[in-house]
Amino acid sequence: MVVARSSSGSRSFRFETEARALALLKGWLSPAQRACYERFRYFDVVGSDTGTRYRIHHGTQTNIEELSSTGHHVCKWCFVPDGDLVAGDVMLAQKIALETNERGALSVAHRSFVSSGPRRF
Repeated sequence: MVVARSSSGSRSFRFETEARALALLKGWLSPAQRACYERFRYFDVVGSDTGTRYRIHHGTQTNIEELSSTGHHVCKWCFVPDGDLVAGDVMLAQKIALETNERGALSVAHRSFVSSGPRRF
């Protein structure tokens, strides 16, 4: 979809776009994922190929945590679709990619081993 916008309305346009994207994302989340996202601004998914659990935090980059079988932080992953997308659209694409083509998604992702201290997204 192509939408023309003026610079004066770009902030409200971005806000409306994010609101629509978050509504779409929430429609794709299970009730448990949605409750977790609404409370903590993240939700967990299970990778389609390995069964690994990933935590997708609200955001657009380096917002995916790989979790161990005990729920501890292993590493961070960063992969995003092309384009200037809002967080809701990015998180939905990440969810679908990990749940349907985990190996393909991770093959193009950047992996980082940053400490698991306090997180800010």
